Amino acid sequence: MSKHLIIGAGQVGSATALLLAEAGESVLLVSRSGSGPDNANIEKVAASAADRATMLRLSVGASAVYDCANPAYHRWPSDWPPIASSLLRAAEESNAVLVTVSNLYGYGPVDHPMTERDELASNGVKGRVRAQMWAEAKTAHDSGRVRATEARASDFFGPGERASHFGRMIPRVLAGKTVRVIGNPDTPHSWTYIPDVARTLVTLARDERAWGRPWHVPTNPPLSQRQAVAALAEQAGVPAPQVRGIPDWVIQVTGVASPMLRELREVAYQFERPFVLDSSAATGTFGLEPTPMDEALSATLDSQR
Repeated sequence: MSKHLIIGAGQVGSATALLLAEAGESVLLVSRSGSGPDNANIEKVAASAADRATMLRLSVGASAVYDCANPAYHRWPSDWPPIASSLLRAAEESNAVLVTVSNLYGYGPVDHPMTERDELASNGVKGRVRAQMWAEAKTAHDSGRVRATEARASDFFGPGERASHFGRMIPRVLAGKTVRVIGNPDTPHSWTYIPDVARTLVTLARDERAWGRPWHVPTNPPLSQRQAVAALAEQAGVPAPQVRGIPDWVIQVTGVASPMLRELREVAYQFERPFVLDSSAATGTFGLEPTPMDEALSATLDSQR
């Protein structure tokens, strides 16, 4: 039985903890609240990931440290650097593999399906934060101080996830109400299933071929927001509701009072132009395939009914 230190008890951290625990592994799940799923193999701890001394203590004996933390969207520039630095140091001192959950923000706007070979050229604040985190981990890896890898995913969906763009569509689809979306409803967009993220993290931690580079989480072919709504409605056995874009002026006005909406302006391009992930590298190297979309949608809907 190996020890796994997971930071963050959100949907990805909890799914990863359960996957490991159900396989008989020992999991230490850390979050500010000390929350998480109940399982005899999961020990839940309330702590701050930015607390270096605590992370050093908790990581002793760990085979892997999984960074599944999720600071408040509008606080990435202030909250991410100390967390990333703390966990990098913990992995280095404990000789654990550092596996970080990331996204596609670092690439910035591109005109082709994104691959791991693309430059992290984002001009956005949040994109630069994620790019810097990987640059520091890669430098530590290349110098032999740590074994590091990163799993990059597109927008999440899955059982229990209600705060994502995808998750917010579901209640309105089930109620037959008009679904209002950001950007162009007909632009292709990749959606990554949370259990596939968890499977990828565990694979990357165990396979030395993964270390020293990023990987895209296996993800199904893209769906526009309108197509996603139609697929959800079909899976739920209800008529597909109307889909309408939210006018930019509405986002600007409501953003005055909502930090979350205000931050969306920076990444609006992700819904105004194709935002597509190429995950063929992970599939070809590790044999990981995305969960079939019908199966993923069914499980997601069941969790929200």
